Amino acid sequence: MSTTYPPFDPEQLDRDLRPLYLERRAGGSEPLGPDTYLAKRAWDLDVTPPLDQVIAGRAVVWEDRVVPGPPGEPGVPIAVIRPAAGLTTPAAVYYIHGGGMYMGTRFLFLDALVDLVDAHGITVVSVEYRLAPEHPHPAPVEDSYAGLVWTAQNAADLGIDPRRVLVLGASAGGGIAAGVALLARDRGGPAIAGQALYCPMLDDRNNTVSARQHYHMAGWDGAANHWGWRFLLGDDAGGSDVSPYAAPARARDLSALPPAFIDVGECEVFRDEAVDYASRIWAEGGQAELHVWAGAYHGFTTDLPESTICRAAQAARTSWIMRVLDL
Repeated sequence: MSTTYPPFDPEQLDRDLRPLYLERRAGGSEPLGPDTYLAKRAWDLDVTPPLDQVIAGRAVVWEDRVVPGPPGEPGVPIAVIRPAAGLTTPAAVYYIHGGGMYMGTRFLFLDALVDLVDAHGITVVSVEYRLAPEHPHPAPVEDSYAGLVWTAQNAADLGIDPRRVLVLGASAGGGIAAGVALLARDRGGPAIAGQALYCPMLDDRNNTVSARQHYHMAGWDGAANHWGWRFLLGDDAGGSDVSPYAAPARARDLSALPPAFIDVGECEVFRDEAVDYASRIWAEGGQAELHVWAGAYHGFTTDLPESTICRAAQAARTSWIMRVLDL
């Protein structure tokens, strides 16, 4: 596998990334695998701040609900986050969290979405799907789709316009969001205003140039990606019979999808599959806005939110959301 890769963003390296990256490369954390995923899941729960802490000092309120899950399956937890007073708009973001398919909750990385609620009066519905490997495919994507169906069916109660709901996901959540968009198309709804796929996990084959370049790196590298897909798909991962709703890169038909926003770091595993996904949407006559952030690594917008490149990425994301939702 190639040991060369594009250079990282200098500001990120100089300010924060270099010591962290070198420590991780030197073995500062145990690699993901069957013996370590539970400890990593527990660590993630420990470092995810309570939502009350995230919304503190803002005119934002939230509530928990459990909504009907897929037929014959348990209910799905969601968090509904809304403006407490003042500016309100009937637009909504349906959010699907990341976490490599094996960790994360509906409260993961909500800061930027709470900013949108506070600034633009939108509603956010954040879904918590069942996690692999205990709940392999199709549990994550079907739970997420069930939550979207409930959101559309209860739009009046939520104070939203079902025609102004976009699906947004990051990392594993970005892959699930793409799968939900495919399911909504193939099942005749709900209608989706757009799909925002941030550094999305799309391709279980894990064999692109960027996956090989970043196979043994810090954070979410190719080796971790191997296990994320194995947790979700078991022995089928990388094989010939993988559902496009699990790995959207496997879809043969990307036509008739809602407008897409796709962004990704230049220095991460998902770079090439994200670029390919946008290119295939264009080839079908669809609409996609693609950003490849030079020098950026997986998760850069959450790890270093004040760096120049992170502010640029967040501005691009917000601009697209505002245009698609007509804010």
